[in-house]
Amino acid sequence: MSHAPRNSTADEGLELRNRVVELLPALRAFARALTRDRSEADDLVQETLLKALSNIDKFEPGTNLRAWLFTILRNSFYTDIRKRKRESEGLSMLGLQSSNAGPEQEWALTLKSLEEALKHLPDDQREAVVLVGAAGLSYEEAANVCNCAVGTIKSRVNRARTKLLTLMGADAAMDVVGADAITLSTAQSVSAGSD
Repeated sequence: MSHAPRNSTADEGLELRNRVVELLPALRAFARALTRDRSEADDLVQETLLKALSNIDKFEPGTNLRAWLFTILRNSFYTDIRKRKRESEGLSMLGLQSSNAGPEQEWALTLKSLEEALKHLPDDQREAVVLVGAAGLSYEEAANVCNCAVGTIKSRVNRARTKLLTLMGADAAMDVVGADAITLSTAQSVSAGSD
């Protein structure tokens, strides 16, 4: 009895879709860090996925899918900002975020403090620290996403961490950003998941 050959293109497509689904929490966390608004972040992730699917033929198998998706998300974010400026809608909505009272545990307070401190970072620093710390990208991958030199990303991350230390107070910030990238990643994931 002969078996029909497996369709390797279909198998590759299914594997690619599964990898994209695994990256959704990281994409959402990055979008939240950029937009500072849950609803806008969800819209940005959806737009990113639509663009990625319509341009899937441009993705080179074997390359970094996460960096490719983050680049699409970042470019979409900045395109939307330019579009809003042209339409004179302004950017005031980016700073608005509905308050959500979470549990009053120490970790929740630290997380809230981190979220607030991240809002006060310049966009380029917030973007760099989220890509490297929360999304787990290497400095090289983050530099590719941001279309800048590796040294620039390292500098932005360093300045962001220093400013977070100042904004949050040294002890609280060290608990979150000084310990390691996993801690910041956890903080961002918890923040994205608590919506």
